[in-house]
Amino acid sequence: MTRIETEKRISPNSREKMFAFLSDMNNFEELMPKTKIEKWDSSKERCEFTIKGMARIGLEQVELNAPGLIKIKSFGKVPFTFELDIHLNEQSAEETEAFIVFEGNINPFMKMMVEKPLKNFFSMLVDKAAELKL
Repeated sequence: MTRIETEKRISPNSREKMFAFLSDMNNFEELMPKTKIEKWDSSKERCEFTIKGMARIGLEQVELNAPGLIKIKSFGKVPFTFELDIHLNEQSAEETEAFIVFEGNINPFMKMMVEKPLKNFFSMLVDKAAELKL
């Protein structure tokens, strides 16, 4: 099992606002790098997209623990199965600490190729979430 944890970032939004935004998978498109994502499709509980030149990725919510935790898992024909936990910790009434924990079943050969790009990708998602003004 491969585990990646992003750095913690502070958002200028309340935990409740962040949770409401991130618990709707339609909103994830705003967090994605526009130049690297194509064929976006989403609903409130799921999203699916293609990373240019790579695989199609499907994400679906499996558990919502308001207002501090969103659990997401992979679905569809993904290269490996994985889970994402989005953690939202209240810092003050108007600030939230956010970070992502990834756990995936990646074989050792593939891990060497994808671990760094995955860490960069998840870090970018947390950075964009922290920049939101909701």
